[in-house]
Amino acid sequence: MKLLKRLLKIISILAGLLLIAILVILLIDSNNTSFLKPDSEASSLLLVKNVNIIPMTSDTVLYHKDLLIENGKISRIADSINETEAEILEGNNRFLLPGLIDMHVHVWDKYELGLYLANGVTSVRNLWGIPMHLRLKEAINSGNMIAPEFFTSGPKLTGPEFIGDDNLQLTTVEEAKAKVSSYKERGYDFIKTYYGLTPDLYDAILEQAELSNMDVVAHASQNVDYTYHFNPQIASIEHTEDIVQLPLDFKMDTLELQKIVDDFIASPHTSFCPTLTVFNNIHVLLSDKDVLSEDRLKNMNPLIRMVDSKAQYDRWEYTKFQDSTITERIEAQHNFHLFIVKQLHDNGVRIICGTDAGIGITEPGRSIHQEMAFYKEAGLSNYEVLKTATANPGKTHKLMQNLGTVEVGKHANLLLVETDPTEDLKTLETPTYVLIKGMVLNQQKLNLFKEKAADRNNLIPTALRYAENLWIEK
Repeated sequence: MKLLKRLLKIISILAGLLLIAILVILLIDSNNTSFLKPDSEASSLLLVKNVNIIPMTSDTVLYHKDLLIENGKISRIADSINETEAEILEGNNRFLLPGLIDMHVHVWDKYELGLYLANGVTSVRNLWGIPMHLRLKEAINSGNMIAPEFFTSGPKLTGPEFIGDDNLQLTTVEEAKAKVSSYKERGYDFIKTYYGLTPDLYDAILEQAELSNMDVVAHASQNVDYTYHFNPQIASIEHTEDIVQLPLDFKMDTLELQKIVDDFIASPHTSFCPTLTVFNNIHVLLSDKDVLSEDRLKNMNPLIRMVDSKAQYDRWEYTKFQDSTITERIEAQHNFHLFIVKQLHDNGVRIICGTDAGIGITEPGRSIHQEMAFYKEAGLSNYEVLKTATANPGKTHKLMQNLGTVEVGKHANLLLVETDPTEDLKTLETPTYVLIKGMVLNQQKLNLFKEKAADRNNLIPTALRYAENLWIEK
């Protein structure tokens, strides 16, 4: 008995020491991201002088305007505004437009939030929710962190078959409804449906999502017809490759594609998020032997780089060994994806820009410029490309209706750039100023965000937060 008591005491001491070690690691990581704490409160009254405004309400430029921001919202736009109490930001004839919105990301740490801002992304829709994201959302909304506006789904909901420990398997209708209710209560913004959902489980999710007033974001399930996803509760469907893989059965058939286009036309409430970049990165994995170099992936989270980036590289290297034609077939499918995006756009389907950043080798922040360049390559005009990353996201969810245009009453999430992006999209890659709810971030601050992300070493804290997710959700 004495031996057992002694053993239990030793175990208790070791558990306590482990807990202390974990808390110290997380505290150090939190201190390392203190550069994201606001230096001071944003001015309650900010006057931006002499800017050329691209409002994104129409294809126009409003030249030589002043814009007044009060408490983080746009309050007035005019030829000239005199407000003696306001802090002044001289626009110097630069171009002002809404901040970019990435509608499909996977956030793993705070450093990535700085990377998004440094690349002009002022709002993100995170689609792989874990408990960490609820804390991030609270810190951002309370003004304790400089970050893009942050919206997140709950954990990915799948059917009963095991797809991976990152998904939540559902087996009964009752469980499906309970999870949706739970995610609403806990503070998640959306429901993310994923591969493997059966009709009865999907019906339960959609029914409860409507009752809980939560939009659904759909990664198409192979266990229902693709047209099943054109449900009014589903705000957006993700991934162009799923159109090829599911309804087209890997055939790049333009006649069969037209049927899918027609289904989108008949479902005007549905946005489509192409995520062309993440698929194109398969071609990069197949063709660039240095793709896993530390410099190439310096903006990826260290745990993702070690586990997911490496796993994807190994997977496609093995596929290439088995199939010598895979590289050209991936390239051909990517080109067909461009055609799909153009067909959907030409038929009035609302395209929303999303990158799938944060997994594989798809970098947070920078990848949005590659995604937009693909839309340009597909045949959209610069203005139409800009809409996918500004106005269109604002029309996809009621939660985001105050974003995406430069209008009175909208959130002052804005970019000041040197040249007209309707003439040259590359100017968006190096914004002179980023405004997030009226807080002004200059290039020095934005460069700091990039430097800190490239120098981070937070593999263990990331692993601990992911372990927390498995503990709570499983």
